[in-house]
Amino acid sequence: MSRDLMLKTAGELSELIRTTSVSARELLSEAIARYETFNPKVNAITEHQIEEAQIAALNADEATARGDSIGVLHGIPVTIKEAYDWIGTPSTWGNPEWLDNFPDRNSPSVQRLLDAGAIIWAKTNVPFMLSDWQSFNEIYGCTNNPWDLDRTPGGSSGGSAVSLATGMSALEIGSDIGASIRNPAHYCGVFGHKPTMGLIPQTGHVAPGVEAEVDIAVMGPLARSANDLDQALSVLAGPDGFDANGYTVQLPEPRQESLTDYRVGVLLDTPACATSTALVAHLEHTIDNLASLGVNVSSTVPQIDQNEFFENYLLLLRAANGVSISEEAFSDARAGHEGWERGERTYRNLVDHASHMTHREWFALHQQRERYRKAWAHFFEDFDLLLCPAAASTAFVHDHEGERADRTIDIDGAQEPVVDQLFWAGWSCSVYLPSTVAPVGLVDDLPVGLQIVAPHLHDRRSIQFASLVERELGGFVPPPGYERI
Repeated sequence: MSRDLMLKTAGELSELIRTTSVSARELLSEAIARYETFNPKVNAITEHQIEEAQIAALNADEATARGDSIGVLHGIPVTIKEAYDWIGTPSTWGNPEWLDNFPDRNSPSVQRLLDAGAIIWAKTNVPFMLSDWQSFNEIYGCTNNPWDLDRTPGGSSGGSAVSLATGMSALEIGSDIGASIRNPAHYCGVFGHKPTMGLIPQTGHVAPGVEAEVDIAVMGPLARSANDLDQALSVLAGPDGFDANGYTVQLPEPRQESLTDYRVGVLLDTPACATSTALVAHLEHTIDNLASLGVNVSSTVPQIDQNEFFENYLLLLRAANGVSISEEAFSDARAGHEGWERGERTYRNLVDHASHMTHREWFALHQQRERYRKAWAHFFEDFDLLLCPAAASTAFVHDHEGERADRTIDIDGAQEPVVDQLFWAGWSCSVYLPSTVAPVGLVDDLPVGLQIVAPHLHDRRSIQFASLVERELGGFVPPPGYERI
């Protein structure tokens, strides 16, 4: 008998459990059946703890029978990104040297999901060191996009998006420092939210031995509906550690109630990177539809030099990434760093220089970022949101040859550096702003996501706008062939 319950939203599944129309065990059984059917093709799931999850689902059903609920995610099957600490599984980040990195406690994000009643049953694949828009590594192999197995699902939360798109999970948690939530959401046709920096703690999602917060990096949810993102954000947000002694979170509720209440700026092209004409045309059509529904649309953006902004982001990003590289890689980067110092402005030299820069230089870049943040705040005095692409194209064909810095992708018939499209990643995350990606249809049978950028800590505003877009223009649709099992 065909089953498609696990393609419903987490909210819909919660209601089915609450009304005893379906049990937690039935949902988990379908999630596992989908894993057994589809994972050989897409390779999204890495590790699992099925027996433990079955016990948790039984406990959830017994609680339901008593009229009790563990929490807002009571009985919902969930998978999590491989880099999150989850007792009983390794956090390898796709790095063979970390195969024995078994945590002794759960990440706060994992624990908060469990405390909310979620049935976490598996982990999902990532690229090596979470540093690619493809999800492949020597430990777990390559994850494929269910819309086209020859294409990437995105990264670094690539397995997360595929797990959702194929119904192996009702909710996912990823992380994002360079569109690692937003890019897979865009490529796989699901929803993703990159929160305001610091809103969800990084604890339990850091490289072994790292204690300090990593600049730019955020934790956040992926889902099959905008409302599910909002519910997950409520579960995940809030401080831990020392800050939990005195800080709490109270996010502003959006004051806008309908699309007609929104004033939005739009940026669909940039001198900083080539962007697919077909993708831009599709997003233009989407925004025209939103305008016809009453959204006040203006082709205006923060007054920032986008090329300078992009270099600032890349240097800060690669400085943040540089804290996790090995001593050997750090030593090897010295030659490229010295080349940058001599004026050799290649991307590879930028990456190497960023790992070797002085704190004085880093602070000057950070100071410039603070000026950018003020420019964004000034922009949001007149506009509620900014709409832009999540990436430079739809999902591209697998390419695992050589190093990422040397790879290219096809944009309008020309080969463009794959790293150039990091502009669309940094446009919001470099300055710590929240942004939501909502699926808005297909181009050449591949999903397209619209990136919705909101002011600092106005996470619920971009999520609410995504929910209005979902209601009017349609949201998640399952990839062909994955509608049922």
